[in-house]
Amino acid sequence: MEVVNIHDAKTRLSRLLEEVQEGKPFIIAKSGKPIARVTSVEAPEPGKTRRIGFLAGQIKVPEDFDRMGEAEILSMFGEDDAPSP
Repeated sequence: MEVVNIHDAKTRLSRLLEEVQEGKPFIIAKSGKPIARVTSVEAPEPGKTRRIGFLAGQIKVPEDFDRMGEAEILSMFGEDDAPSP
């Protein structure tokens, strides 16, 4: 992704925005540090492509999920009253 300093962004804004419409986002930097990302409005936001719940109904979590391996873990730490599995 192209990084453009503020002065260049002001000077070339029209051309840069044409490139954004063509699918070429850019970053505006101040003193070499990125401060803004310019992307097309239609472009998906970075990190927003997660599909939460797409495996709903396909996975079964055991009732004792939060206690699985409890006895072994407790015995590793020397607990005498470790429950039996």
